[in-house]
Amino acid sequence: MTTRPTTPGRLSMRQRRLQSDSDQIRRTFSGFDPIRLLDSRGAPPEIYRIEFHINGIESLGPGGQPIFRDTHVAELRLTSEYPRMAPHGRMITPVFHPNIDAASICVGDHWAAGERLVDFVVRIGELLAYQAYNIRSPLNAEAAMWADLHLSELPTDGRDLHPPEE
Repeated sequence: MTTRPTTPGRLSMRQRRLQSDSDQIRRTFSGFDPIRLLDSRGAPPEIYRIEFHINGIESLGPGGQPIFRDTHVAELRLTSEYPRMAPHGRMITPVFHPNIDAASICVGDHWAAGERLVDFVVRIGELLAYQAYNIRSPLNAEAAMWADLHLSELPTDGRDLHPPEE
């Protein structure tokens, strides 16, 4: 078995994937009102801050009434295991949702290495809009119970959150 020498300036397969994700995030969400890239860190980026302009719920107020929020910020970290493992997401702004807690965002158990990062971002938007949620395996049991009792009030934002195809 022969190994090919690494030439200076040549990107690894993971580095190429990270660069491709970065390019696609920038193109896809440029000029798309509901979702936009705030910033990214790394060369190529491994950390993203994404802003969502989506009507979601921040918390419950007096009498269990939802306090709505229309701007949310999430941070995505692409760990050393990415793309084999899903990105790790956490909210910077407060969110009341069955599948989001202070430390993480659970977009589901299904992730494939070939999945696009932009689709992962859209799924977070769908969570924030209560277009998607899982009350059977919640990170926030109170939010799961609230959602189950208020199905007629959901989603909180009914817009299509998929950007136009490139």
